[in-house]
Amino acid sequence: MKRLLWFGFPITLALLAYGFYDAMFLAPTEVTMGNLYRIFYYHVPSATLALVFPYVNFLASLVYLASRRNHPDRALKADAIALASAEITLVFGTICLATGMLWAKPTWGIWWTWDPRLTSMLMLWLIYVSYLMLRRFAAAGDLYSIGLTTTVAAVLSIFAAVDVPIVYMSIRWWRTQHPAPVFFGAPGSGVAKGMGSAIVWNLVAWGAWGILMLTLRYQLERRRQLQRQESALQALEASLEVSN
Repeated sequence: MKRLLWFGFPITLALLAYGFYDAMFLAPTEVTMGNLYRIFYYHVPSATLALVFPYVNFLASLVYLASRRNHPDRALKADAIALASAEITLVFGTICLATGMLWAKPTWGIWWTWDPRLTSMLMLWLIYVSYLMLRRFAAAGDLYSIGLTTTVAAVLSIFAAVDVPIVYMSIRWWRTQHPAPVFFGAPGSGVAKGMGSAIVWNLVAWGAWGILMLTLRYQLERRRQLQRQESALQALEASLEVSN
């Protein structure tokens, strides 16, 4: 933990600072939108990472489901990763939706429209709100209820994993109000010279932030799991002493 704090935080802060500097001062001003477009240097990385971390959650949930009976320690570690990645996904999803609405109001004249891309992204966000609420309500229960709820949450992650490609492909499958794909889109798509650097630096910086927070949150959750196990063991020993 200390090594991560000493090295991870300074590197992440340096990347975030340079990404901000590149986006605000080095990248050229867009011709039609002016400086308003600079919000995309945060919207695009957050949207991208909001579609990456769900698969960390999904894979960790699969490991939990496969290991919960025969390899409980492995299952608990996987569950800690699943919970941490779900929280990171919700953070990036919130930033994505918020920055998108901040851009939409001056551009479209409305904060929100039930566009396929926006709607499918909102569905992903709501799935993870439900996931974390489910985990939160179960945290106060006994070990049986926690285990049952964790299994249900792991199954819920499958629905999130199914929604991710729908979010990504929505602007390719349907006619939408959302801008057409900028990267890997039709011929002629892409960004002007000087803009790509700011997007890449911010994607790397926020990716590093996500990994750092995921690691810290995983370690905290593992500590809580071990404390919960110790408390349950002490309660069991106390009940056995009383019965004897």
